[in-house]
Amino acid sequence: MVLNDTLDGDGGGRLVHLELHTQDLSGASSLYRKLLGWRTERLESRWGTYHGLGLGGTVDGGIVECDGRRPVWLPYVEVEAIEAAVERARALGAVMLLEPREGPAGWRSVLATREGGEIALWQPKRSLVRGMG
Repeated sequence: MVLNDTLDGDGGGRLVHLELHTQDLSGASSLYRKLLGWRTERLESRWGTYHGLGLGGTVDGGIVECDGRRPVWLPYVEVEAIEAAVERARALGAVMLLEPREGPAGWRSVLATREGGEIALWQPKRSLVRGMG
């Protein structure tokens, strides 16, 4: 079974974002800039400071400072219908760490399984085509 079929069957399942959760935002940004040449951009939001990562390909990324026992990478996977993907994940035994939440660019949800770790589901807002909708 391919990832697309597993998540929602509508052509989703593409890795679109990679986010590092760490207690040391500046240190992590410096490390990856020096080690891999990844550029960072400081972004302010209502939730705090976030460093956007330019990974040099089709996947973007970010570094967020948060409490945690250890740094952890969280992959974001695009889905066509987040509610359907969340229900399918629940049926497969996943626990929702973050219920679907709307943001400026789309909806996200974070889930965990004993077998597969943590993953974020992402449904982007689609631009309206002029004359439609």
